[in-house]
Amino acid sequence: MWFANFFIAGSITMVLPFISLYIESFGDFSDAYVQNWSGWIFAITFVTAFIFSPIWGRIGDKYGRKKILIISATGIGLSVLLMGFATNVWQLFLLRFFMGIVTGFIPISQAFIATQTPKEVAGRVLGTLQTGSITGTLMGPLLGGMLADTLGYATSFKMVSITVFLSAFIVLFGIKEVKVKLSDDEKDYKSYTSKEVFLHIIRKPVLLVVMLISVLVQVAHFSVQPILSLFVAEIHGPASIAFFSGLAFSAAGLGNLLMTRRWGRLGDRIGYIKILIILLFAAGIVYFPGAFVTNIWQLVILRFLLGVSIGGIIPVRIAYIRQEAPLSMQGEVLGYNTSLRFFGNIIGPVLGGVLAGFFGFSSVFIVTSALLIISGIIMLVTWYKYEYAPKHTRSLTAHQR
Repeated sequence: MWFANFFIAGSITMVLPFISLYIESFGDFSDAYVQNWSGWIFAITFVTAFIFSPIWGRIGDKYGRKKILIISATGIGLSVLLMGFATNVWQLFLLRFFMGIVTGFIPISQAFIATQTPKEVAGRVLGTLQTGSITGTLMGPLLGGMLADTLGYATSFKMVSITVFLSAFIVLFGIKEVKVKLSDDEKDYKSYTSKEVFLHIIRKPVLLVVMLISVLVQVAHFSVQPILSLFVAEIHGPASIAFFSGLAFSAAGLGNLLMTRRWGRLGDRIGYIKILIILLFAAGIVYFPGAFVTNIWQLVILRFLLGVSIGGIIPVRIAYIRQEAPLSMQGEVLGYNTSLRFFGNIIGPVLGGVLAGFFGFSSVFIVTSALLIISGIIMLVTWYKYEYAPKHTRSLTAHQR
């Protein structure tokens, strides 16, 4: 699964840095037109993914996740291949729309591994798995930038589709899905209706907020992505623009890679919510100075620090869900979480494109920083009220007796 995630993440991030530049190549358009279309073309994939993620999660709980992973990788590969033949923004838009129906390979693989991992080590295991997608994310933009500068944008899409198809073969021939007995709790093997799953989430305020925070985190993470290459062009100039855009993307991936497993292990030891709160505040603080950078290296350093701070959020969040949801409903719960993440991915690129178009690039960094700080405050208040305070009160009462 590590290698499959590596190839999927690497392939997708190879083409992300130059989608806005690819749109520019279709004709003589204004900057505002390109920025707005970049936002919509980024977002449409996540609109369809938002709708389909819980459906794939439920199917996975019932029939197994291996088949879904193969369908996902094949569908993504086909859509990326056809993007190489696009001649206008509408064709690119429709292909990204189709891609959203089958996207979600990495979240599904996380659910797959989570349900086969004891909850005591879930943070570390999921952190390790995430290094696969992060390593791909780290190398993808750099390789994609060089590929685009050398072969052109259309050829790059065609080449990248090969490694996506390779992931489907890795899953098909390299992975065996086994039913592992990880628990003696009968709740873990009971069959749940969609209503029961939904009520389980609603009745656990901290779990509900962890899932809702997914929206704000993804808005923050994706707000800058569609306009990053245009921002790099503004502060660095047009020389080797695809390569330097890739470098700015990859810097966050390097920070992610260095810290994600450590954050997961720390979460296993001291509690996932505590780590999540720390990371949300840290990411918010690091995002803010991006509004004031004047050269590419300042941006690269800030992107690296963002990667360090944001790197543990996904494995820590999934490990907490793994801890709080019975095994037999985890695919569907993680499907809802993925759906919420994709909802954030819808809002983020559109918000980034609109803010950049009307108020300039700096506004994107300032708004994103505020969203992360707000997320940290919401998480802190909820955790204190529903987990920390009740436990503290119970332990004081027991001590007084």
